[in-house]
Amino acid sequence: MVVGNAECRSFALKFGLPVFKLRQYRWGSGVGIVRRFARWRLEPGSNEAYAFAIGCVAVATALRWGLGLISDDILPFPTYYPAVLFAALIGGTYAGTLAATLGGLIAWWAFVAPQYAFLPLNAGSGISLVLYFIGTALIIWSANHYATVAARLEAEEELRKLAVEELSHRLKNKVATIQAIISSRLRDYPKARDTVIDMLASLSATDDLIISTQGEGAFIKDIIKAEVGPYDSSRVSMQGPSVLLPQKLAITMALVVHELATNAAKYGALASPTGRLHIVWSVKASQMVIRWQESGGPLVTSSNHQGFGSRLLDRALMPFDGNIERRFEPDGLICEMTLNIRTAQGLEETIQPAPPVTGDKVGSPS
Repeated sequence: MVVGNAECRSFALKFGLPVFKLRQYRWGSGVGIVRRFARWRLEPGSNEAYAFAIGCVAVATALRWGLGLISDDILPFPTYYPAVLFAALIGGTYAGTLAATLGGLIAWWAFVAPQYAFLPLNAGSGISLVLYFIGTALIIWSANHYATVAARLEAEEELRKLAVEELSHRLKNKVATIQAIISSRLRDYPKARDTVIDMLASLSATDDLIISTQGEGAFIKDIIKAEVGPYDSSRVSMQGPSVLLPQKLAITMALVVHELATNAAKYGALASPTGRLHIVWSVKASQMVIRWQESGGPLVTSSNHQGFGSRLLDRALMPFDGNIERRFEPDGLICEMTLNIRTAQGLEETIQPAPPVTGDKVGSPS
């Protein structure tokens, strides 16, 4: 998981913070594999590095000798190429050079005709030996190059983590300052003040979820838990697969769920001791459907008044090729939300393979 330029810029520009220009890499790339090797890397030029190179050559020699027992047609050098590669990746350039030289001399002496002698050397064997040293030189150069890249990536990874931690800290301070200003300026308007502060708290909770996933978004289950968690968890149930929502969609969904939860607590199922809330979501291809169903609460009816909450529910999912349909049934509100996850994050797939969350209570451990 990686925070690239877009994620850091979104936090920074939102709150007027400095922008860090960071590159984006993924573990699925070849560079990521080299970075794993770098964790095992020995100090270049150390006795341990040279000992490791000699050990690689010894293993390659034993393997080549064993293959020679099976067939006489085995070429003399193939087992030494991976030995040189591992020696250069783990031990550095000098260790790789030692492995290439020692392996070449052993193969020349033991497996090139005439065996157990360096001379005479025919033209074909001489060409094979030259090609071996050229090939191992390229292997050593490539290993050194990728080791250098891996070291730079490690440094950038540390910088990225530091930037995210700093942005997270500043973000929380900014939100706290904004809440204090709102409380002061709107103290004569308690209803508007509480609404704005609650929405800021909702956004802050979602930002924490996004930061915990290193800027890639937030899981739908975690968003819902954050919003309905303050209410009686025994009356709220969730069911659906594990889905990671992109950052912008996650923030939008947090606002939508916050609005629905607030209305349920004021007028709907969560306002009654016998009320129940059941939330189900499903994903087919890139299309996601979320069903919010209340039952057992007071009788609710549709209102002609279009406040901020109603306008939010009507328009929030439009940028994601989605819509929200509300039905005020006698037993409670039924809200069905549809959206396109692929639209939310371009062509990148965001559905994470994980076991479905079945019958999960909000208050139960994840």
